[in-house]
Amino acid sequence: MSTPDSTTAAAILPLVGGPANVLTVAHCMTRLRLGLRDPGLVDEPGLRALPAVLGLVADDGSYQIVLGPGTVARVTPAFEALLANAPHGTEPAPAAGPATPDATEPTTTSDLLALRGAELKSARSRRNATPLKLFLRRIADVFVPLIPALIGCGVIAGLNGLLINLGVLRGLTPALTAIASGFMALIAVFVGHNTAKVFGGTPVLGGAVAAVVVYAGVAKVTVLGVTLAPGQGGVLGALAAALLGTYVEKWCRRWVPPTLDVLVTPTLTVLLTGLVTLYALMYAAGELSAAIGTAATWLLSTTGALAGLVLGALFLPLVMLGLHQALIPIHTTLIEQQGYTVLLPVLAMAGAGQVGAALAVYVRLRHDTSLRTTIRSALPAGLLGVGEPLIYGVSLPLGRPFVTACAGGAAGGAFIGFFSMLGDHVGSTAIGPSGLALFPLLSGNRGLAVTAAIYAGGLLTGYAVGFTATYFFGLGGIRDNGLDAGLDSGLDGRSPARRAEQAAV
Repeated sequence: MSTPDSTTAAAILPLVGGPANVLTVAHCMTRLRLGLRDPGLVDEPGLRALPAVLGLVADDGSYQIVLGPGTVARVTPAFEALLANAPHGTEPAPAAGPATPDATEPTTTSDLLALRGAELKSARSRRNATPLKLFLRRIADVFVPLIPALIGCGVIAGLNGLLINLGVLRGLTPALTAIASGFMALIAVFVGHNTAKVFGGTPVLGGAVAAVVVYAGVAKVTVLGVTLAPGQGGVLGALAAALLGTYVEKWCRRWVPPTLDVLVTPTLTVLLTGLVTLYALMYAAGELSAAIGTAATWLLSTTGALAGLVLGALFLPLVMLGLHQALIPIHTTLIEQQGYTVLLPVLAMAGAGQVGAALAVYVRLRHDTSLRTTIRSALPAGLLGVGEPLIYGVSLPLGRPFVTACAGGAAGGAFIGFFSMLGDHVGSTAIGPSGLALFPLLSGNRGLAVTAAIYAGGLLTGYAVGFTATYFFGLGGIRDNGLDAGLDSGLDGRSPARRAEQAAV
């Protein structure tokens, strides 16, 4: 029987070029990530017209369809099932021929903004094709599959903490502690497995060398007169161990005779990498992990308001540059060390500024029906921390609202940072959600009520400043009844037809 999710999957498949054009399928918290043989076969207008699609992100190495939390986890298996049942040898669907002038000419503000957003995303993808950013993207691919487990365990940990504080169901709390902590106790193994998979090694060998980090027996190993502790180095040690193991394995595959490969390659990979992990990587990664925890705590405790302002202001630009992916291992390290990351709630304020900016555009341009429709459809996702539809559909193409959204994020970040200076730390027990969706994952050193109140205050500050800055300064020169004309010449000096022509090329 057909379901809404299977219907969505069936609608997406032909619009991305058909089964033969899809090389890989994966998903994160909000996006269906596709590796495509020819991205030029994608029918973007058709995808945008689907009710379930919140946005599109063309990134180097993958084509990402924003479906939102929950939806993407249900659509992905349905999409994979369609691929599995597709006839073999199917040719990719041909690209649509050149459209007529009437068909290519955008006629509404939302069309113009969508076209401009697509151009900006394409330009960003070209700029992001640097070795550093490609490496960071692969690091992100290691941790993104772990996010659902982090969220589930984080919510259970929060519930358990609430029950302990209330002094109720005491017989249940030990069980909840075990359930919430089990994954974190072995997260190094999952990181090692994913690292080897992403970087071209054998996943189980990556997990095997990373398991050394959390094995209780390492307490009998002494390095430079210091006895190792199980878990020392955490996810960073596991990441480094699995990376080294992958390179050792590849070296063995090149030099070991095929008849001995099945015995020699796994043995040398685990043995050599395990020794280096024990006698070097665990110690070095442990020192680095401790430094990260100390630095994050010091940063917000000492310069909280300023640090929050800078982090909140820069996060949207970091997302645009692809550099935010470098923060994922840092978040995971802080969660592993302290039980929560104090950086994520500050960075989440960027989304609050984005929502405030979009609301200001909605209020100011009250006669622009098409743009207001776009904002109405994207706002619920924005409130839950899915910012791509508002970024690429509204604020970034308009220009100034993107800057004023960053101002809102700066104000919200400064608000949370100020309370960190007072000793009230706001953290998240998992990475992934933001906005209103972050409330179930909040944790801190002053109790859930205080932590939630500070986070809510930061969100309201971000909404208010983003709205005010955009309302008064973000739409200068664009009149309510003249936005189409302003877009025709004000965004980049090209007509819609010329922009459409260049986008097609």
